[in-house]
Amino acid sequence: MRIGELAERAGTTTRTLRYYESRGLLPTRRAENGYRTYDEGDLRLLQQIRTLQDFGFDLEETRPFVECLRAGHPAGDSCPASLAVYRRKLGELDSLIGQLQSVRSEVGAQLARAELEASSELPGGPEPRCELGG
Repeated sequence: MRIGELAERAGTTTRTLRYYESRGLLPTRRAENGYRTYDEGDLRLLQQIRTLQDFGFDLEETRPFVECLRAGHPAGDSCPASLAVYRRKLGELDSLIGQLQSVRSEVGAQLARAELEASSELPGGPEPRCELGG
């Protein structure tokens, strides 16, 4: 198939495919007439890249999965290098989850403090303060 058809089937652009070629993720094959040619295996590579990027992997992190598929393995994550990327990504995600839980706790504490202050400013309480005015 030609580049336009591959781009359409993969849900991407020809520009993206050329970029992947320049990064060595997509093979560059040309027909006798000079047109780029692709096959179903190339579509599978693109689907693997796209899935991983949807999960938050950057383009370079997809390389071991692509190389695994190119080596003839049935799945891009059946090679040791791919498994190492999965492990590293899980560590990053665990770290981000921890950071988000910490931020959530802080926001919850700020909300509780603000609600307590707001309730003390209800009628019968002290005069409201405006820290913006002069």
